[in-house]
Amino acid sequence: MVILKLPEEIERARASNKIVAEVLSKLRDKVKPGVTTGELDKFAELLTEKRGAKPAFKGYRGYPHSLCTSVNEEVVHGMPSARVLQEGDIVGLDFGVFYKGFFGDAAITLPVGKISPGAMKLIEVTQQSLYVGIEQIKEGNRLGDISGSVQQTVEAAGFSVVRDFVGHGIGRNLHEEPQIPNYGKRGRGIELRSGMILAIEPMVNQGEYKVKILQDCWTVVTEDGKLSAHFEHTVAITDNGPDILSELN
Repeated sequence: MVILKLPEEIERARASNKIVAEVLSKLRDKVKPGVTTGELDKFAELLTEKRGAKPAFKGYRGYPHSLCTSVNEEVVHGMPSARVLQEGDIVGLDFGVFYKGFFGDAAITLPVGKISPGAMKLIEVTQQSLYVGIEQIKEGNRLGDISGSVQQTVEAAGFSVVRDFVGHGIGRNLHEEPQIPNYGKRGRGIELRSGMILAIEPMVNQGEYKVKILQDCWTVVTEDGKLSAHFEHTVAITDNGPDILSELN
């Protein structure tokens, strides 16, 4: 069941997502060659605690960390560790918090130092596909309008969208209905309504779309070992169109 939020609930969700946006903004400055993914995780958790919030992912279905750090061929759910980021890597940072009854969730993919033109194009197209999808988030459109526009943008650039993992509704729970694939046909799926809050998150591969999960039962990687990028925003549907809650104003 899709849960519609009241205007005051959207404002509470905005407060949670603002914390997420602030933490991700601070992490941008920390991502450089020589830093470990574990250090990024500890930094994110410390910032969250200072703001009176709780990390949303830590303990969720047994996940032991506050931040997801997905490096190079890792698609999503990469686990922070002693791994040192190297010049030329790319790293996806997926982060969420729980604050005053509502969850916030967003993700970015960043270059580590100087990266290849191909890797930069992957990051740029993935981010572009996120905003193309967000443009479709308005009352009266269909879920497939989001999915189809993301897929079209990604594939026109020569990349592929991951099909095994999707975006989702969000609010008092981290994951709510509906599920939001990054592929599909326009005009299909449920009708979008004012009051929905949706986490839109394209996961885009440089090569084929197929993925697999490593033995840690969390880290998702591309089957062909090629790069993957991930961007995410939490967006409310209002009478005036999409309202990006997880964007710094």
